[in-house]
Amino acid sequence: MKIAVYPGSFDPITNGHMDIIKRASRIFDKLIVAVVRNPNKVSMFTVNERMDLIRKAVAGLPNVEIDHFEGLLVDFMRSKNARVIIKGLRAISDFEYEFQMALMNRKLDPNIETLFMMTNYKYSYLSSSVVKEIGRLGGCIGDLVPDEVVLDIQKKLRSLSSGGQDA
Repeated sequence: MKIAVYPGSFDPITNGHMDIIKRASRIFDKLIVAVVRNPNKVSMFTVNERMDLIRKAVAGLPNVEIDHFEGLLVDFMRSKNARVIIKGLRAISDFEYEFQMALMNRKLDPNIETLFMMTNYKYSYLSSSVVKEIGRLGGCIGDLVPDEVVLDIQKKLRSLSSGGQDA
């Protein structure tokens, strides 16, 4: 079975992420969307909230599994018997960073490959940070995130703007 892992913070999931997930799920027998828990980074959504949002968005993709990890990606990959890391690229600036990470992952485990996928041009400007900023300022995020999660994201943004705490 060919298993790939698409790691990321997904804070929150965007249509650009979904573009990569849908395309990668057609290539591999199983795609694991792995939410990274980074204790050094303040996220808007908890790991569990991010996983729930992704589950809603990928409900129609039977070979997509949602999981999370903390620590080295290569250790997570080994635990899942996965050999391919999926990385979505929007621009040349993404490539520089991701190329460095791919080389480091290969150094840590030469059996793991990284597959770079260019996002659809419609999403080349899109990031989770942009979604959060537009949402915080009252803009429409409907075309930026999967339909299944728009209301959840808006609810979280309202909660935070009315004095709720960041997750």
